[in-house]
Amino acid sequence: MSQEKREIVIPSQLLGDAEGNKAGRGTFIENGKIYSEMLGILSKRSNYINVIPLKGRYDAIEGDFVIGIVREAMASSWLVDINAPYPALLHVNEVPWDVDFGETEKYLNHGDSVMAKILQVDVEKKLQITLKDRNLYKIRGGHITYIEPSKVPRLIGKKGSMISLLKKYTRCRIFVGQNGRIWIDGAEDDIAKVIYAIRKIEEESLAFGLTNRIEELLKKDIKDV
Repeated sequence: MSQEKREIVIPSQLLGDAEGNKAGRGTFIENGKIYSEMLGILSKRSNYINVIPLKGRYDAIEGDFVIGIVREAMASSWLVDINAPYPALLHVNEVPWDVDFGETEKYLNHGDSVMAKILQVDVEKKLQITLKDRNLYKIRGGHITYIEPSKVPRLIGKKGSMISLLKKYTRCRIFVGQNGRIWIDGAEDDIAKVIYAIRKIEEESLAFGLTNRIEELLKKDIKDV
């Protein structure tokens, strides 16, 4: 079985023709050609050419699911840190509660965490998020850890293969935000095992055969790894 080549590209590197391909995140078009905006990993899927940054903050895309941390409660909205260059706005119309004007702190306050979806990103990169979607809510309990946003696809795996392994061998509930924040809930030892595996995935994200190595690691007792 052939292995997928993980190619590192540099800023302004030619990636392909705009005809027959679509310029995705981390790219730009000039004279009918698609070029890389940044140093990163080339990804081609469904005619989209994307460049996943090797490092850096989260580049918000409408429709992404994220984990946010409330930084400020205002009269009719909240400012939420989603690991992007700018905080996101969460308006009272975008939460599942009937919030009276000036009473936002009763529902979400500084330091609270939420599972959210990117609702809008305007031309000035101002961000709006929503909690009005399936399985989005204020987080209670569990543990939040972090991975480089560029390595989220590796953590999830092809067709969800990697994240399925973590859930299978630890029986933890896991929510992976595209912004690199991960919520884990389960027994203390199982949470520790998930976090250990995530660190290994982050360290070896470009290595081949990683899924098999992570499965072997998960089969062991946490005290043995």
